[in-house]
Amino acid sequence: MNEFEKIHECGFLIEKVNLTKATILEALELKNILDNDINDGNHNIIIDLSKCEFIDSTFIGVLVVTWRKLKAEGGKLKLVKPGYFAQSVLHLSGAVENFESYGSVEEALSSFHIPIQDYIKKTTIAPN
Repeated sequence: MNEFEKIHECGFLIEKVNLTKATILEALELKNILDNDINDGNHNIIIDLSKCEFIDSTFIGVLVVTWRKLKAEGGKLKLVKPGYFAQSVLHLSGAVENFESYGSVEEALSSFHIPIQDYIKKTTIAPN
């Protein structure tokens, strides 16, 4: 199985991290992948970390840098929650506050959808 797997679903890009340990050794590869994704016009990305039990600070740094790039482009980076230990590292580093985190890919995908009432408000033209 590849360390990183690209999935397109519902018009959104999901980068699945198939690692139990995400360290400096894999961080550069992920950074290159995400930079290419952004250059290809993907500005809403979900990173599935559900298999990760350990994430080091370099890997977290790549996530933060990518979050900033996407935010500057008007996009969003959403995470599928990693294993328990990795969650604690994200909390201890304070980086978790930057990210929207979800329990599953499905939850992250559904968070992109605008409720119908908000959509109607945005598309309704006020009478003169």
